[in-house]
Amino acid sequence: MHPAPSAAAVPRHIAIIMDGNGRWAQRRRRPRMIGHRAGARAVNRTIDFCLEKGVSALTLFAFSSENWGRPQEEVDALMKLFLHALDREVDELQRRGVQVRFIGDRSRFAAPLRERMAAAERM
Repeated sequence: MHPAPSAAAVPRHIAIIMDGNGRWAQRRRRPRMIGHRAGARAVNRTIDFCLEKGVSALTLFAFSSENWGRPQEEVDALMKLFLHALDREVDELQRRGVQVRFIGDRSRFAAPLRERMAAAERM
């Protein structure tokens, strides 16, 4: 664990490219989805850290257009994970004062996921 930065050193905005979760799991001889779930838990820890330290904005690059080229089973599992994360976390994020925004083309996402994304942004 690294020492916490001083208050003067806390950035206003942190951006993270979420990449390598599937490879992380594969190196441990686990299914790729184990890695994606671990990545989702890491997001929660990152949000907690940002709130604790006073970081104003957190940007997560979570799904590239290139990800549509993955095996359909993996894409479906990622969409399900995303949907469940929204269902599970949005109320708590709102309670903690976190504003959610999605950036990018949503047109290929299934309607239920697009609806939940829009609902999360309205909160």
